[in-house]
Amino acid sequence: MKGQELYKKARRIIPGGTQLLSKRPEMFLPELWPAYYKKAEGVNVTDLDGNKYIDMSIFGVGACILGYADKDVDDAVKQAIDNGIAATLNCPEEVELAELLCELHPWAEMVRYARSGGEAVSMAIRIARAATGRDKVAFSGYHGWCDWYLAANLGETDALDGQLMPGLEPAGVPRGLKGTALPFHYNRLEELEEIVSEHEKELAAIIMEPERGMAPEPGFLESVRKIASATGAVLIFDEITSGFRMNTGGIHLRFGVNPDMAVFAKSMANGYSMAAVIGKEEVMEAAQSTFISSTNWSERTGPVAALATIRKFERENVAEHLINIGEKIQNGWKEAADGAGLMIDVTGIPPLSHFSFEYENDLAISTLFTQEMLKRGFLAWNQFKSSYAHKDIHVEKYLKEVRGVFAEIARAIEKDQVEKLLEGPVAQRGFYRLTK
Repeated sequence: MKGQELYKKARRIIPGGTQLLSKRPEMFLPELWPAYYKKAEGVNVTDLDGNKYIDMSIFGVGACILGYADKDVDDAVKQAIDNGIAATLNCPEEVELAELLCELHPWAEMVRYARSGGEAVSMAIRIARAATGRDKVAFSGYHGWCDWYLAANLGETDALDGQLMPGLEPAGVPRGLKGTALPFHYNRLEELEEIVSEHEKELAAIIMEPERGMAPEPGFLESVRKIASATGAVLIFDEITSGFRMNTGGIHLRFGVNPDMAVFAKSMANGYSMAAVIGKEEVMEAAQSTFISSTNWSERTGPVAALATIRKFERENVAEHLINIGEKIQNGWKEAADGAGLMIDVTGIPPLSHFSFEYENDLAISTLFTQEMLKRGFLAWNQFKSSYAHKDIHVEKYLKEVRGVFAEIARAIEKDQVEKLLEGPVAQRGFYRLTK
């Protein structure tokens, strides 16, 4: 496999092998995952050996909601390239995009840009700290790789394990940040209230995803909003994953609860590097009291791609399609599992679907699922992120193979042969240090 051969070289010259943890082959199918692509178009991915797969997995880590190489977005970007993507002057599209984002979110009045989710969240935290003159941050969920977030593990090495990504080490994070990032679990209001009771006068921000793996319990988001207002903390909704899935804009719009700031990236530009922080003027103006600036935040392709993506998303009612496809996948998993006599748990909003095998050796079973689906021409995992390019025919083909593989897995479990059927190592979960 050319992909695996190249990956072996990559591990020698790139620490960790890849630029993104979520794309490590070890996360899916160690020693057998194709690793690299030659071409991606629609829902099809061609690897370095010329093998073509239908992508029914994380789909560009959820960035390409319209599908790979969407013509409308790519044509807009190509025109921007022809007119120059960088100059001494600023591109007018950044103003146009800011107006559109504020139009979609009437509570927001100002916008700043970045080019990746992690740095955009860090920007939001910096602005919140500047606006309040405080240091500490209460958070729920996963919010990237930066110091402010990993500081949670300086005191307790497993503080982040309940926040979607276990095993994150705070190596390289200044010890002086200990105690500045305070985690609470989604839907557990009492945990946030406990943080507030101890740190109310020091709390700069409360940051969380409005919804991801589970729906908010009645009154939860409203209560968080009230706590933020009462304490003077800036409420930040991290919409990097949840935004532009269930509706045009942030998913918080569906709940009628407005934050003080919101952060977008991933799907807002269909895979092109783009991120945005939107917020109320009284908070966002604090960006001028601290230094936040970067050359590549002013390039043209990001705003152009975002404008084309958002307009198509709205014009074609893409959210309805993403929900419909996701619901079919979730129901298909459940029916296939019931038919095979497998115990699985299906979670997530429809466009961000996830299932887990309810067995002690769940990771080995999941690895076997990926292995067998790959043989059948699918990039498949225990997650599925829907796109506008996914059609019913893809869902039908995929679920037909899922039913067959689930039946094979059920027999393997019954005969205690799951590990024996694996043609490589069991997949890794979370963050682990790789050796050469």
